Amino acid sequence: MAHPCIKPVKVGQQVENFTMETYIPTDFSFGQISLEQLKKQGKWTVLVFYPADFTFVCSTELADFADKYEEFMAAGAELITVSTDTQFTHLAWRREEKSLEKAAYIMAADRTGTVSKMFGVYDYATGLALRGTFIINPEGMIVASEVNYYNVGRSASETLRKLKASIYVARHPEQACPANWHEGEKTLTPSPDIVGKVYDALK
Repeated sequence: MAHPCIKPVKVGQQVENFTMETYIPTDFSFGQISLEQLKKQGKWTVLVFYPADFTFVCSTELADFADKYEEFMAAGAELITVSTDTQFTHLAWRREEKSLEKAAYIMAADRTGTVSKMFGVYDYATGLALRGTFIINPEGMIVASEVNYYNVGRSASETLRKLKASIYVARHPEQACPANWHEGEKTLTPSPDIVGKVYDALK
């Protein structure tokens, strides 16, 4: 889907600053958001790209993220949903779609696809963004990514789990989070002592 002349940013790489127009449901206002602004605030950034407003799977996904939004904020992250629609369409969709009644996160407009192209989720055949999820640390580096095609929705709970795991290992760089790790569970401390004994290390 990516244009051959554009190299999208990948996990482990720094993200260049970007700015997008926004609709902010909490005060029914329009504004702007930039990565630089979020970095200055020490925030983790979770970008949730989706194809289009007034569509089907997208409504279920954004409702799911709305249910978890307070947990994202409590973890120190700003959750931003992004499509190539305008901020005006975001307003109308949020107002009309009953499943989005609780949506309080920033809804960003990437009308030219500039940011979608930066992350490699822009579909040049349709002018829409694929279902890409990116977790960016406060220093501006991507630490997790996931991209789904149009017809498969994501899980906000899994994105939140990845965020919390990323925050944990950022604070405890000597440790690693095993599969399906949730906050408060045992982690691994890589060393020669646990080679071939990971099972025992987690008991």
